[in-house]
Amino acid sequence: MTATDPLDGLEIDLTDHAARSREERPAATAPASGAAPAPRQRSMLRSVALPSEHGGWGLTGEPIVLGLLLAPSLAGLLVGLAGMIAFVARTPVSLVLVDGFRHRDLERTRLARRVAAIEISALVVLVAGATALAGPGFWWPVAIAAPLVSVQLWFDRRSRSRRLLPELAGAVGITSLVAAITLAGGGDTAVAVGAWAILAARALTSIPFVKSLVMKLHGKSTAQWTLITWDVVAVAIVVTAAWLEPTLTAGAGAVVAVVALQRLTTLRPPPRPTVTGIRQTFMGLAVVVATWLGVLMGGA
Repeated sequence: MTATDPLDGLEIDLTDHAARSREERPAATAPASGAAPAPRQRSMLRSVALPSEHGGWGLTGEPIVLGLLLAPSLAGLLVGLAGMIAFVARTPVSLVLVDGFRHRDLERTRLARRVAAIEISALVVLVAGATALAGPGFWWPVAIAAPLVSVQLWFDRRSRSRRLLPELAGAVGITSLVAAITLAGGGDTAVAVGAWAILAARALTSIPFVKSLVMKLHGKSTAQWTLITWDVVAVAIVVTAAWLEPTLTAGAGAVVAVVALQRLTTLRPPPRPTVTGIRQTFMGLAVVVATWLGVLMGGA
């Protein structure tokens, strides 16, 4: 399962030319005396092994933290670590898929293949450990989310991962971790599914909103009806979740507050992406804490 960052995710298609150039061009000669040094390039291992998606770390961490708060357990911790490795592994896997789709085998392809093999092996070990501790009964939310992950990988393979559909699919898919972790720790099924709905709704309203801010910074606009539609969908999801499981009312209220704050933000010029990212991080944490406290107090 993976999640994408609408602010500054890995643009595979933009790195293709650079990757080919490193292999096809002869080594650059040393700069002449007094000439400005060439710009420092990101190491190939780092670009292959680690995501450059800052916001993606938060989108992946939120369901892990909330799941462990709702039902702490060793099995749940292993599930969370597996989810984080799956997020990291998306980078080399996507590179391998892109290069395979374009029928080429570059140096980065071979490196990505090795890194992906190591990370997927670690993922398998963590999954096996969690299953041995808690049994297989908690994996069904992940199985339900698997088609969403497949959609994202399909777009990744074609270097179209930055479109709205794969970003939303990946975000909703990764939020299934909160349900799996909660169930692995013996938590209530209604709470587990409801928490998944809360975090999924937060992603469904925030990702289109952030993408619209980025487009506005580049002089482009997004149809307001599109943003309002996703806001309505998010509110409908959390209201339904709170109706079915009243302990999630606080979490639902936090998502509604996020929608309202984002609407108010549109009245002002868009801030820098860094500021937007920080705001979204705090909003995500607020939703996590509100959901946890609501369940905690509701079950007391």
